Amino acid sequence: MTRVFNFSAGPATLPESVLRQAADEMLDWHGSGMSVMEMSHRGKEYMSIHAEAQSDLRELLAIPANYKVLFLQGGAIGQNAFVPMNLYRGKASADYVNTGEWSKKSITEARKYGIVNVVASSEPSGFTSIPKQDTWKLDPNAAYVHICSNETIGGMQYHWTPDMGDVPLVADMSSEILSKPIDVSCYGLIYCGAQKNIGPAGLTLVIVREDLIGQAMPITPSVFDLKQQSDNDSMLNTPPTYAIYIAGLVFKWLKKQGGLKAIEEHNRVKAALLYDYLDSQTFYSCPIAKDDRSLMNVPFKLKDESLDEAFLKGAKERGMLQLKGHRSVGGMRASIYNAMPKEGVQALVAYMKEFQKQHA
Repeated sequence: MTRVFNFSAGPATLPESVLRQAADEMLDWHGSGMSVMEMSHRGKEYMSIHAEAQSDLRELLAIPANYKVLFLQGGAIGQNAFVPMNLYRGKASADYVNTGEWSKKSITEARKYGIVNVVASSEPSGFTSIPKQDTWKLDPNAAYVHICSNETIGGMQYHWTPDMGDVPLVADMSSEILSKPIDVSCYGLIYCGAQKNIGPAGLTLVIVREDLIGQAMPITPSVFDLKQQSDNDSMLNTPPTYAIYIAGLVFKWLKKQGGLKAIEEHNRVKAALLYDYLDSQTFYSCPIAKDDRSLMNVPFKLKDESLDEAFLKGAKERGMLQLKGHRSVGGMRASIYNAMPKEGVQALVAYMKEFQKQHA
């Protein structure tokens, strides 16, 4: 069997060792005679998987004791409604920073539940740079400040943590979570879809400070109420058990790599290989400001867009898939999450050089 280099933005590549272990355990998990996907979520077997995944995640991120870890469903899109329903807490408005397509979706959804102040926007730069914090027009009485810490489509990433003082900072970290150490205590709530750096689609991770739980809007559905989900250990309804199991295997894989400091270095090396090449020539270009470039999602364009299809065809023939950029921005995008090996990026750069030589 030949594995391709999968540059998909999500669902994304997973560690091969995780997939092999899951395959080995598919029919019989640890002598239980059952697949994990067949287990009762209330049974002791699954409960042990659930608890261990939480424990490993807490260890990896050094999550403080006054934060809850929730394994939910609905993706980041669902959290765009969860967050305002739970965090407006009787306040008049919330502040949002617009850095791209995923920020826009969050803003649009939040406006259904309260006033949204767009306190800064990357639109003047064509969504190629993140506004400096000293330009943000913040409301000190805002319910919270929301950012998308890594724009998967646009390829921008915060390489700094905004200081919001007493106003809770909320971050959509879908495409950068677990790619580096973070100080969880700087955030009121962190959320992410799992299908980029954690596991299969279907699982949504939420890390929320306890004092922000328990003041949901009266209209909030029970399954969207963070207090009800917290009180029931994410099992108000049946959780996405198999996705949580895979996530737990990924957490253990990350620990074996040396934790988040080690994986960050791995990611920086990979990103530098690609960005250094992009900056060394003019056949390809990356539009994102150097200080704000994502280590996870690298957008680039060919100087002659008429060659795009030929480039993608050649990449596929060489076992490199999912390099086409998002339809809203075009061009190419290489998503190089934790599980993408350095060899995958080396192969991509070698092909880009080959293609340039043929078509320059």
